[in-house]
Amino acid sequence: MNKEYLNYFENLNNDDVNIRLDSLRKLKESIEKGEIPRPVSGEDVNNHIHTTYSFSPYSPSKAVWMAYTAGLTTAGIMDHDSISGAREFIEAGKIIGIATTIGVECRADFSKTPLNGRRINNPDQKSVAYVALHGIPHTEINKVKEFFKPYLEERNKRNRMMVGRINGIFSKYGVIIDFDTDVVPLSKSAEQGSITERHILYALSLRLIEVIGKGEQLVDFLKNELKLNLSSKVENYLLDSNNEHYAYDLLGALKSDLVEKFYIDATAECPDIKEVIDFAREIGAISAYAYLGDVGSSVTGDKKSQKFEDDYLDELFDVIKEIGFNAVTYMPSRNTMEQLKRLKQLCEKYDMFQISGEDINTPRQSFICTALRNEEFRNLIESTWALIGHENMATEDKRKGLFSDETIAKYPDLNERIREYCKIGREITGK
Repeated sequence: MNKEYLNYFENLNNDDVNIRLDSLRKLKESIEKGEIPRPVSGEDVNNHIHTTYSFSPYSPSKAVWMAYTAGLTTAGIMDHDSISGAREFIEAGKIIGIATTIGVECRADFSKTPLNGRRINNPDQKSVAYVALHGIPHTEINKVKEFFKPYLEERNKRNRMMVGRINGIFSKYGVIIDFDTDVVPLSKSAEQGSITERHILYALSLRLIEVIGKGEQLVDFLKNELKLNLSSKVENYLLDSNNEHYAYDLLGALKSDLVEKFYIDATAECPDIKEVIDFAREIGAISAYAYLGDVGSSVTGDKKSQKFEDDYLDELFDVIKEIGFNAVTYMPSRNTMEQLKRLKQLCEKYDMFQISGEDINTPRQSFICTALRNEEFRNLIESTWALIGHENMATEDKRKGLFSDETIAKYPDLNERIREYCKIGREITGK
């Protein structure tokens, strides 16, 4: 890539959304002229890409570019507690010619359900689970922003307290971070983006690199002072001072073992799950439970071995069906085939729509999930096109969404509905 194209590429993460989108247009023009090779696209999909509006190396424009150049045929934005990047994501998809979906992920309170006291899919806290709203109608974006606004404010109160705890641990080493000057600038909070534990840990990573340095001295500090258990892969990353992803790799190491030492339970920032389900129904979005499953070896290196839903998965499905969830979202690369086959069987038994989503929030992660190419997961490609069909139809009229009363009355069988909306999704996008 020559200097001019490199400048466009770098500007995909510019602070100005107009410069980001214009840079994407320039790159697209270069592809059309044959100056940049056109990516080879197959049937790969991904409905769970984080952007700078939660935590990610990618703005919405850059995320779409990365998805497109990786060969994805569809891409979905999924930020924590924030829909602020959605309009840019949609526009970027139109510019580059890739089908998009929009959604938002949040932590919800399950304490008023039979799952109270259980470790659900949240590594840090019991009775709280990650859930997703997929296929949000574009007419409802402002309503979603308003819904999450008070929860973002509550989250930042807790973020400040956690930074205080971190300083209590690290100040004796001359390592101190400030929420306003070190953490906030890493986020898009001024545009109603969220600030997560990852932002805090990234700020801490940058300070550790500044104070302690890279390489052997930092690895020794992590192992001997902090008593962190580093995998050989992560340790090798951190021993390499020239590693271009150094701060992200350090973040992953810290997230795996350090969070429990400063974490404060999220309370006021977590809406009750029934409130989330009611809101999803009101705006015509698809509510999805995010399956994690027991973790052995963490794919992303930021989760320790830990048990989650598998011991009581049948009961969990009873609960989410009763609450009113429409779907289950899962990541085929994160689990064993045994886990996934059991999950799929339960989705079919409980008539749950299945959505794929590979959680993208670090530069080492591939936008392509090769596990999806297994015939076993062919349904996740079809469901993605059904999701696209739903989002387009629900944007036109919420009564035309995949799970509206009117649509269910017309197509009572979920599989028939998926086939119809898959056809709509492909026709609308010309795919």
